[in-house]
Amino acid sequence: MAAREAKVRRHAGWLVGTTLPLLLLPVPDTAAASDDWPQFRGPEGTAVVADDPALPKTWSATENVAWKTPIPGRGWSSPIVRGNRVFVTSVVAEEDYQGPRPGLYLPETGNDTPPDPPPGTHHWMVFCLDLETGALVWQRTAHSGLVASTIHPKNSFASATPVTDGERVYALFGNLGLYAYDLDGNLVWSRLVEHHMDQWGWGAGSSPTLLDDQVLVMHDNDEESYLASFDTATGERNWRIERDEVSAWSTPFIWRNDLRTEIVTVAKTQVRSYDPSGKLLWWFAGRMTNVTVPTPIPGDGILYVSSGYVGNNHRPVYAVLPGAEGDITLGPNQRANEYIRWYQPRIGSYNPSPLLYRGIYYTLHDRGFFTAHDARTGRTVYDRVRIERGATFTSSPWAYNGKIFALSEDGDTYVIAAGPEFELLGKNVLGEMALASPAIVGSTLLLRTASHLYAVRR
Repeated sequence: MAAREAKVRRHAGWLVGTTLPLLLLPVPDTAAASDDWPQFRGPEGTAVVADDPALPKTWSATENVAWKTPIPGRGWSSPIVRGNRVFVTSVVAEEDYQGPRPGLYLPETGNDTPPDPPPGTHHWMVFCLDLETGALVWQRTAHSGLVASTIHPKNSFASATPVTDGERVYALFGNLGLYAYDLDGNLVWSRLVEHHMDQWGWGAGSSPTLLDDQVLVMHDNDEESYLASFDTATGERNWRIERDEVSAWSTPFIWRNDLRTEIVTVAKTQVRSYDPSGKLLWWFAGRMTNVTVPTPIPGDGILYVSSGYVGNNHRPVYAVLPGAEGDITLGPNQRANEYIRWYQPRIGSYNPSPLLYRGIYYTLHDRGFFTAHDARTGRTVYDRVRIERGATFTSSPWAYNGKIFALSEDGDTYVIAAGPEFELLGKNVLGEMALASPAIVGSTLLLRTASHLYAVRR
């Protein structure tokens, strides 16, 4: 055991082979509640924050970096924040193996074939850092063992972003399990997640989400797809809904509209909405793409759902209105109906989720194209502007201070002017691969790269 722990120490820089708490001083919870970033893309799931001149516009690996903390292992989950604590997940291997490389991986080229499961013992980890200093507050090992499944060459075994309700942090590790920790790192409960084969052996990507006292997990796969609800306090399962779906990687979205609260899911066969008890409310056959990844976004009483796998010609976006019941599928040659305000057949993105900002619906495409459409009508504002030749994107864009930020897989953040004309304002270079989406709290921008978490401040 001592030899194994020593090996992990050398690999990670931190001791990761133990679940014992570190002897660190407690960190005060000083940030305001409004400064929390509790889930993927923030409190509302929009990745838009209020204007604040203190938020950074420019940075580099050294400029405007308040701190830079190494995160051992591999993981593309996004950081989340509660008060003065930052939470992030990773999986640390005791043996080295081929890491991810930027770029597109397509079935027709054969370069998306998953490698064999990596050898040796792996440690599925949850880390808590101090927001102000980047210091490690605590770390926990959710599980240690061999890897039993494959993943896409660009995926990780810790790609699901955790979520917090302010009492506990809920971390989902793909086909392994769901783990609930209190904010001091004590394990409250854990639940195994049944292993099912996903399409092409690409691994999991959907993140958990919270609805009141429920934590929701969607696992669309090629064997037994489902949406499940677990009690946040005990981990007991409230309900489970079987889904007639194949593999998908989108995260369920909680849509709080003027009429009710809904759980909206996007997958290849259908877009569906459920009430908080799991009852199906409405659905439509969206003819989504073979690989469905983006998470829906809300705005001005509309919910936007999309998918855009690059191997498909039909890459749809639908603008959905609240209040629907039953089947709201568009008829042949229809572009709208009572509950679908507009539909565009070929503007959906593959990996990045879309951005709605100041009345414009923006799409960041993996291959570096950027488009803008009127959010109310779907009409084109500008179409397919290339940000920079050779740049590829997985991280989802974010916005503040009249600017849109797009983080490339090479670690370059492109700054784009919001508005009816495309204008590239600048580029901020970190120089390391990045696929995770950021967290933004107060005047701090948190960016995760392949090996570090950066806190960027002016």
